[in-house]
Amino acid sequence: MINLLFRCAVWTVLSLSTATSARATDATDQDRQRFAMIAAAETGDVSAINRFIIVGTPVDVRDEQRRTPLLATVEHNRLEAFKVLLSEGANINAQALNKDTPWLLAGALGRADMLRLMIPKGPDLTILNRFGGTALIPACERAHVDAIRVMLDTKIAVDHVNNLGWTCLLEIVILGDGGQRHQEAAKLVLTAGANPNLVDKKGVTPLAHAKSRGHAALARILETAGGR
Repeated sequence: MINLLFRCAVWTVLSLSTATSARATDATDQDRQRFAMIAAAETGDVSAINRFIIVGTPVDVRDEQRRTPLLATVEHNRLEAFKVLLSEGANINAQALNKDTPWLLAGALGRADMLRLMIPKGPDLTILNRFGGTALIPACERAHVDAIRVMLDTKIAVDHVNNLGWTCLLEIVILGDGGQRHQEAAKLVLTAGANPNLVDKKGVTPLAHAKSRGHAALARILETAGGR
């Protein structure tokens, strides 16, 4: 009787161990699969991405930083891979640990074509980046003129204030070089209704910042728009 009980106990332990090992193997295979799909997205390997989709790999798998394949294509500027993932329903609002979404990152990096393709998918314009800003603010800082034009075709808030206390117009003036591209960025957001007199946390206007930096052409644009 004791031997029988002992054999049953051993069989139970072995069975549980085998099941646990199988689950661990399955989990390892899933991890490999999701990391491989994100790697394929980074390199723009459309064929590999299609193979992963065919075998049932979820289109919004995440890596340890919570990045999705779609976010990886934006980061590495892989437009064709981006189109494939988007057509398969990839989530344009999925947020990584650093707060990036495909929409937010595309704005910051000036990926105008990607932004244009995402608009019909319904970007959530209320999701903010790690600085508390919209996609428009870093695009303006870096004077990604084409991307700015695309975003201004949405209902994005042109006077949103980020955690630094800056609007997109203030970022153009404070962080820009005052050159032609930043001048064009300023004209675009002002035409879209940006308030030329919204001040920073110290009460300084965009015009005052432009003058203090010697950005004469930018200052004239602001004055023409009613800046004080």
